[in-house]
Amino acid sequence: MKAVLVINAGSSSLKFALFPTEPELATTAPLSGQIEGIGATPHLSAKDASGERYDEPVITAGSQSEQHRDSLNHLFRWLSGHNPNLDIVAAGHRIVHGGELHSAPVLLNESVLRDLDSFIPLAPLHQPHNLRAVRAVAALLPEIPQVGCFDTAFHRTQPAVAQAFALPRAISAEGVKRYGFHGLSYDYVARQLPDVVHERARGAVLIAHLGNGASMCALRDGKSVASTMGFTAVEGLMMGTRTGSLDPGVLLYLMEQKGMDAKALTNLLYKQSGLLGVSGISQDMRTLLASDAREAREAVELFCYRIAREIGSLAAAAGGLDALVFTGGIGEHAAEVRQRVAELSAWLGIEIDAEANARHAQRIDTPQSRVAVAVVPTNEEGMIARYTVDLLANAA
Repeated sequence: MKAVLVINAGSSSLKFALFPTEPELATTAPLSGQIEGIGATPHLSAKDASGERYDEPVITAGSQSEQHRDSLNHLFRWLSGHNPNLDIVAAGHRIVHGGELHSAPVLLNESVLRDLDSFIPLAPLHQPHNLRAVRAVAALLPEIPQVGCFDTAFHRTQPAVAQAFALPRAISAEGVKRYGFHGLSYDYVARQLPDVVHERARGAVLIAHLGNGASMCALRDGKSVASTMGFTAVEGLMMGTRTGSLDPGVLLYLMEQKGMDAKALTNLLYKQSGLLGVSGISQDMRTLLASDAREAREAVELFCYRIAREIGSLAAAAGGLDALVFTGGIGEHAAEVRQRVAELSAWLGIEIDAEANARHAQRIDTPQSRVAVAVVPTNEEGMIARYTVDLLANAA
C-alpha cells in the first residue's frame, strides 16, 4: 500500500492520517488518529476505515522536542506493524504560517525551513511545533519528500486593502499585515460548494469555521476576499480559549495597571479567555449548551453575537451575501448555535428550517430564504493529502 502520511503537529499532540496516493481517493483516510500528551504521558489512539479503534501508551524520554521525535518514531513502528505492506512515499504537513512567500504548497528542504523559521514570531504557539515535526520526519525517513501546506496561503488572493493595518508604512513593510488562517479548511469547503449551493458558489459566500479555534472568511468567485483572523490566530471571533478581537487599549491597561508582561498577556489572550474565560466553566460548546448556568448562557450568547457581527462586516467586504456555510466542530454539530446566528442575521434574508437544522442536513435554508445556508464538513487532512499528491505528480 503506497500512502501519503499527513501530519498536523501541535505543542502537545500529533494528529496523523494515511491517504492513498491515487488522486481520486486522496481525501479518504483509511487510517487516522493522534498522539496526545506529548510533554507529559504520550498516548496513541487511532481508528481505521472499518471503525476499529486502537489505543496504546507511547514510551518517550527527555525534552519535549525529543518526545516529539520519539512519538513519531513510535508512530512509524506502529504503522508498519499495523500494515506490513505499507509504503509511505511522502509526508504532507499542516504549517500555520507561510507569510508573504508562500501562496501554494511547497516541497520542504532546509532552505525553505529556514524561511519558515523566520515566521515563528508571527505564530509562536503553532509554527515551532509544525516545523519540529518536519525535521523529525526528515531524520527518521530521510528518503521521502515532504510537502508544506499553509493555513495562510488561501488568503493571499485578498486585495491589499483587506490585508492592511492603519500603521506607519515602515511597520507594514516588515510584514505586519492581515494574513488570515484556517485556509486549508476554507479551500476544502469552497471546492464542495458548487455541488451544495450550485451557482451561488461563484457569488458572495461566507464560510464560518467554528471550532475551538474559530474564524470566518468571505469569498467571491470561490476566492478569499476578507477574513476575521489577521496578523495572528487570536483576532476575530471569540474562540474556545482565545479572546478574538480586543481593543488594544485593554492590553495597555493590563500592562500599565496590572503589571502584566508579554508572557502573561499571551497566556491570557490564548489560553484563559474565550468561552472558557466568559463562562468560567468550559471551553467546550457541548458542555455550555447543556448547562443551566447563567455564565454558560452568556458565553454562548456572546459567541453567537460576535459571529452575527462579523457576518455583517464580511457581507460588506464580499459585496452581498448569496450563501452562508457552517463548518468545523461547532459549525457542523451545534444546531442551536446555527439557529441563534440565523435569528440574529434574519435582517439579511437568512431563514433556516428548524427540522433540517436539527438533523444537521446539508442544506438548512427554507425555500423563502434569500440566502442559501449549508452545513459542510471540513477535511483539512484530506486537503493536505490532495495538495501533496498533486504537487508530487507535477514535480515528477
